Amino acid sequence: MTNSGCGLHNDVYCERTEAITISDIGEFGLIARVTADLTPTDTTLLGPGDDAAVVATADGRVVVSTDMLVENRHFRRDWSTANDIGHKAAAKNFADIAAMGAVPTALVVAFAAPADLPLTWVDDFMAGLREECGGAGAAIVGGDVVASDVITLGITALGDLQGRSPVLLSGAQVGDVVAYCGQLGWAAAGYSVLSRGFRSPVQVVNAHRRPDPPYAQGPLAADLGATAMTDVSDGLIADLGNIAKASGVRINLVGASIPVPRKLADVGSALNIDPLVWVLTGGDDYALVATFGREIELGAEWTVIGAVVEGEGVRVDSRRWEETGHEHFR
Repeated sequence: MTNSGCGLHNDVYCERTEAITISDIGEFGLIARVTADLTPTDTTLLGPGDDAAVVATADGRVVVSTDMLVENRHFRRDWSTANDIGHKAAAKNFADIAAMGAVPTALVVAFAAPADLPLTWVDDFMAGLREECGGAGAAIVGGDVVASDVITLGITALGDLQGRSPVLLSGAQVGDVVAYCGQLGWAAAGYSVLSRGFRSPVQVVNAHRRPDPPYAQGPLAADLGATAMTDVSDGLIADLGNIAKASGVRINLVGASIPVPRKLADVGSALNIDPLVWVLTGGDDYALVATFGREIELGAEWTVIGAVVEGEGVRVDSRRWEETGHEHFR
């Protein structure tokens, strides 16, 4: 009998551990399991265990964002590990908090799953959530569990403005520049690769599995004086379109100013896809895009890609793009 890495002579034990499912421990056993290793932060006054959590709000205001992830709609277990899914579930919510100019403080998790889901999957998912929370400086403070035919995750993130004014979609002004921070197009390229049955290049595929939003740049952009900001979850053009509509302006993007990384160009060539399509319309990278007054000196993390002018909608080199990005129910 070979040693699988679970411990000497523990192969049978490991197989039994893998076979244990949610139904074996029940609702309250599951709650106890997923809350056992949670670490509070300074803002966590009362964590899991009571009817509700209590989170400190020194600013007097709370930034709140909620997202849902449904198996085979937002993630696939044959494409992503449970740990990857945990990271992504937290990241997409914390990116919303950062886009308001706030700092993530807490996360609440609603978890629905089939009764025969292995507990090892739950453990790995929670580990991913905890790791992403740790990197963002937030804590998991509560949630709920329920039985479901497919894994469904409802994630609510809380944030602290720390005295800043929230950066809204509606603040872009004619004459502002448009700039982004983070990655664009990588997650969409990874999705295209996985959809065709490939698992490499690993760097591209991993961008779809586990995004890396620039959380710290959201509050920094607010401090610099960003007039409007959002995270790129549905695609650069689609999300800038939300800013343009809310602000009553047009956003002109300059194609030559929008970098297409060599790796994406290589993958695009292999798949016969224009990589600029991924950059302009691909979501799930959770980059930040914002508008700033022309006089503001931006750091090296931000790339200027266009300007705010009179009009409506978004243009790339003065023309519309027919494909704008992801939209549910269409």
